[in-house]
Amino acid sequence: MAFEGMLMLDPQAYRDAMSEIASPVHLIATDGPAGLAGMTVTALASVTDHPATLLVCVNRKSPSAPRFLENKVFSVNSLGVEDQKLADIFAGRTHEHFAEKFTHGAWRKGATGAPLFIGALANFDCRLIEVKDIGTHHILFGRVEAVARRDEGASLLYHRRGYRRGDDHL
Repeated sequence: MAFEGMLMLDPQAYRDAMSEIASPVHLIATDGPAGLAGMTVTALASVTDHPATLLVCVNRKSPSAPRFLENKVFSVNSLGVEDQKLADIFAGRTHEHFAEKFTHGAWRKGATGAPLFIGALANFDCRLIEVKDIGTHHILFGRVEAVARRDEGASLLYHRRGYRRGDDHL
C-alpha cells in the first residue's frame, strides 16, 4: 500500500542504503514442539526495559520461521568477532539445516527451553508475546525472561555486506 504522493522506492536501493548502517550480528534460536531452528540476524532492537522486551525481524520465507512461531520461545545470542564462522553457518551459507547447525559451538537450554550459545557476548532468553507481519517479515516481540553476559570481547558487526570488528573506541 503506497501513501498518496509517495513514490515507490526500489527495494535494491533501500538494501544498498541499509548496508551503510553497521549492525551487531546475533544468532536467534528456538526449540520446542516444532523442533530446533536457528538463524543469523541483524534486525533486532530493544523495545523497553520494563518489562524487558525486544524485537527481532525474521523473513517469512525462511524455513525456520514457522518453528519460531509454533515454539513460542527464542533466544538472542550476540556474537563476538571470533564467531564469524558460526554466523555464516546460521546464515545458511553452508548446507547444514535445523539441528545440524547446533553441532557447532557449545549450547545449553535456557529457562524457556530455547538454546543459548555459551560463547555469546550476551544471551537473551525470550518468550514470544506478539507477532506483527510487515511486508516480507515477521516481527517477533519477545519478553526477556533471563539474560547473561560476558565482560570482554569485541562485537561482530555487519557493515557494507561484510563482517567488521566492533571494538573501536573514540
